[in-house]
Amino acid sequence: MAREDAVRCLRCLLYALNLLFWLMSACVLGVAAWLRDYLNTVLTLTAHTRLEEAAVLTYSPAVHPVIIAVCCFLIIVAMVGYCGTLKCNLLLLSWYFGSLLVIFCVELASGVWTYDEPSVQRSDMISLKSRMPNYGLQRYQWLTHTWNTFQTEFKCCGVIYFTDWLEMTEMEWPPDSCCSNQYPGCARHAHYRDLSDLHQEGCGPKIYSFIRGTKQLQVLRFLGVSIGVAQILAMALTLTLLWALYYGRKSPEPASPLPPPPPPSADSSPVIVTHGPSGEAPKSGCTRSAKAWANSPNINATATSNGHQFEMERLS
Repeated sequence: MAREDAVRCLRCLLYALNLLFWLMSACVLGVAAWLRDYLNTVLTLTAHTRLEEAAVLTYSPAVHPVIIAVCCFLIIVAMVGYCGTLKCNLLLLSWYFGSLLVIFCVELASGVWTYDEPSVQRSDMISLKSRMPNYGLQRYQWLTHTWNTFQTEFKCCGVIYFTDWLEMTEMEWPPDSCCSNQYPGCARHAHYRDLSDLHQEGCGPKIYSFIRGTKQLQVLRFLGVSIGVAQILAMALTLTLLWALYYGRKSPEPASPLPPPPPPSADSSPVIVTHGPSGEAPKSGCTRSAKAWANSPNINATATSNGHQFEMERLS
């Protein structure tokens, strides 16, 4: 009984851990997709600068294809573990344990291999100005789109200040993506009428803060550590459940023996089964009379003495 309660408790814990694996893997994939989109934008703006190398070192452990593939594989492994726990299948549980061990080793190796502290300074932001003269050119439409997207999403303009556009390009006013309320010609209107309609903060500090780490990156790191701890706990519980199921099948509890049937009594008369109540009473009565006659010593002795007396009369 105690073993059954322990197995039931282990199964409930594994159910909860597999559900946790699904939720955390889905969160990692969602946050990684969001970060990968913004990372591509930052890498486009910081191409061929020290900021690009720093951004790669910071975010490669979080959005590395190996980590994404591991999270997808972990969802499948959690489904197999759920089925194995539900059916108490030793083969599925063994495969589940081995897969968790492999995933944990890959995650640990990937984290150690890709971990590196980026060396970036605020003075490196000035190198972003070298990407501004190509804005608006026909063959650099992708760069123009990237600048507009970044300035709109991060609410910034230029590198240090919006005047960088006037300094580094031949433009008379900043792009319309620098406006707080965007509409065609908003930057020209703000440049001549009200400069407060333009974003006052440059994009350089925004990129620097992004490279140093965002809240989303901290969430990913927390989820990674949580998944690793949950995997260790799941492996320990799976190993315990395998041990309980294996030895429970190998040495089952002996069943209580049935009591031996009582010995037949010497005085018990045979029970004759008849069809119908009419024939049951005469047969049973006959059987009892014959048995009583055979077992009575007085009747046997009287019959023997009468036989001897009859023979003597004939001889005389």
